[in-house]
Amino acid sequence: MATAALSAPRNEQPPAPAAEPNRRRKRGHEEDQQARYFLAKEGSSPEKPELGAEAANEGEALIKAFQTKSGLLYAVVVYKAEAEIQGSSPTLVKRLVRK
Repeated sequence: MATAALSAPRNEQPPAPAAEPNRRRKRGHEEDQQARYFLAKEGSSPEKPELGAEAANEGEALIKAFQTKSGLLYAVVVYKAEAEIQGSSPTLVKRLVRK
């Protein structure tokens, strides 16, 4: 009994994944660097967040949150709403506020 093996042509390459714009990745990374980390106050929940003690960095916040009963921590990024006027129509934009 003969069996046939299926194989893909050797010259074809799988399609490359669509690249995300560098601007989006850079913005997210910048936001991560500007985030402030807080432990959840006792009794708070994701539905009603209350900020407790601030941690120096994300790693410290993760460790301290793991040691608490709730295990919750909050990352806060601060923005300022501003108007950009292009022509005669204003557009509201958010600007990252640096620490």
